[in-house]
Amino acid sequence: MLRSVKFAPQPFVTHRSIVKKSSTLLLGAISLTAATLLPGCVASKKYDDLRARQTATEQAKTDLERQQRQAVAELQKASDELAQLRLDNKRLVADSTQTGNVLRKTQNLYGELNSSFEKLLKNTDRALADKSADYSKVAQDLARREADLGKSQTEIDKLTADLKTREARLTELQQALAEKDKAVNDLRAKVSKALLSFNDSDLQVQLKDGKVYVSLSEQLLFKSGSTKVDPKGQDALKKLATVLQEQRDVNVVVEGHTDDVPITKGTAGMQDNWDLSVLRATEIARLLTTSGVTPERVTASGRSKYVPLDVAKTPVARQKNRRTEIILTPKLDELFQILDASSSATAK
Repeated sequence: MLRSVKFAPQPFVTHRSIVKKSSTLLLGAISLTAATLLPGCVASKKYDDLRARQTATEQAKTDLERQQRQAVAELQKASDELAQLRLDNKRLVADSTQTGNVLRKTQNLYGELNSSFEKLLKNTDRALADKSADYSKVAQDLARREADLGKSQTEIDKLTADLKTREARLTELQQALAEKDKAVNDLRAKVSKALLSFNDSDLQVQLKDGKVYVSLSEQLLFKSGSTKVDPKGQDALKKLATVLQEQRDVNVVVEGHTDDVPITKGTAGMQDNWDLSVLRATEIARLLTTSGVTPERVTASGRSKYVPLDVAKTPVARQKNRRTEIILTPKLDELFQILDASSSATAK
């Protein structure tokens, strides 16, 4: 009778131990079978039992071999898994070390970033505070400038109105000046035409500074040291008076001029060239008024030797300087009114 063999469970077996145990079990079963066959007369029942047991033993062997193969396969699988686990463990250890290094670097970087962020936050707060203060200043300045702009606009409007007024007055002034220039040119033309018969060396008509200058030499008007006008000079003055009677808006200034040679004291009651120049101018003014020019328009003045035409000390130069100038100036009342209005507007 075969005894069942129980194997104590092992925590971990190898391929060789399993093969060894299987062989031992097989030999035991064969020995037992041989022992049972030794008696010559074995009952049929026992034989059948023996065959049944043999069949069971073979089946057990087959099962055992199958289990052996399965155990070997499981053992190989377990061995492979163990190797893979060891490789995975090694890999995990390496990964853990690398992860630890990365983690430490990340923690350091995070610390640095956090510190930088706190600094940036503080700087941002400070910058925002500064910007807020600047904005307040700008807003105040803008408000002040807007107020000033309103005032400036009012002033600009006033200046614009003043400018338009001045432009209108300037236009009037330019028109008045143009009319005055035309009047002066017309006057010069009429005087030149009236005195055309006289020699240029004795009488000259010139336009200067917006006025008509009629320069009469001493030879035409007076004898040396005299204040009485010669007949030829009287003729010239009468012709000039005829023109001035037609030109009622012209003022007349008579200027007497002498040379630098002192007169003989006591000559005709005169002390010096001042007396001579004044008396000659007065005599000419008297002739113009008696010829029809209203006295209100005539002014007589003496300049003595102090406004020479030629400063040389020669007879020719002195002859040029001994002269009488009749200065004809158109009345500029309208022009002065425009100027006064402009001055008054500027003062306001």
